[in-house]
Amino acid sequence: MVADLVLIALGIALQPFRLSAFLLILSTKDGTKKGAGFILGWLTSLVLVIAVVVLITGGRPVRLRTVPSTVALIIKLALGIALIVVAAVQWRQRNHAVRTPGWVARLDTMSPWAAAVIAAIMQPWTLVAAAAVTAAQARLAGVGGYLALASFCLLATSSFIVLELYAVLAPAAGTQLAALRTWLDTHGKQVLIIVCLLLGVWLAGQSIRLLAIEGGR
Repeated sequence: MVADLVLIALGIALQPFRLSAFLLILSTKDGTKKGAGFILGWLTSLVLVIAVVVLITGGRPVRLRTVPSTVALIIKLALGIALIVVAAVQWRQRNHAVRTPGWVARLDTMSPWAAAVIAAIMQPWTLVAAAAVTAAQARLAGVGGYLALASFCLLATSSFIVLELYAVLAPAAGTQLAALRTWLDTHGKQVLIIVCLLLGVWLAGQSIRLLAIEGGR
């Protein structure tokens, strides 16, 4: 469980166009307040998803060689394949310009609460779903298991937290943040292709291996 959650959390934290959007929010008037709202919305949505899974499973993993276990592995396999498809589509469209979201025009008048809503909407839900399935397969024995899930949520939000702290502690760092956003806008598709491909192959490979084990017993 831990390895899967760490890789998925890193994949969520390294979403280039989400990071670029967050940097754009930071660059506006009262940007750090809006950034804090964004982080709150991002983290809250992750916590809610994991909390729902824990409430449903009661911290007990689905038993091997049962229908729920097979369904969970099939879902995880499908999510892995979906990520590979996303990587392939992004590769074919790597020379196309990225469309600017409509909400960007309202950044200056946006409230921190609106930024929180945007963060929840912008979650990479394929990866969040993979994390939810992984949590459903995990046995949460004692504090360690719950700390692992809490660490997942924090790691998946860590890139935004680091940028927010940098903007707060180094108010004159606007030039560096703008340069980072320019780099992400230029190379974001390549980063996204690598992240989606690696995670897709990992999730699909793990699921196929476990399905083969279940089928062989």
